Amino acid sequence: MEIEKRVENGRCVIGLKGRLDAVTSPELEQRLGEIIEEGNLNIVLDLTGLEYVSSAGLRIFLVATKKIKVLKGELCLAGLSGNIKEVIEISGFPSIMPCYDTLEELPSQG
Repeated sequence: MEIEKRVENGRCVIGLKGRLDAVTSPELEQRLGEIIEEGNLNIVLDLTGLEYVSSAGLRIFLVATKKIKVLKGELCLAGLSGNIKEVIEISGFPSIMPCYDTLEELPSQG
């Protein structure tokens, strides 16, 4: 899996490409922890390039969301389509965190 960090419109955008599963999720968990520790509290996970996400990957999203909420920040998911969108919706993530089909749908920063 590839993890790419960039800044867009005042947000820290983390682009994920490939498969997020039990093998690759520890790498993402460590990287997200580092990004949060750097003081990035407005994080968007861009899932456009994600081909597959397992329950281990979904757990990473939840852990990161809890960490950021405690710090008064927000994590959201964007780039949802196909199987990834279906898994996110079935798992109930839209009720836990903001979810967007595209990066363009994100509300502009205040």
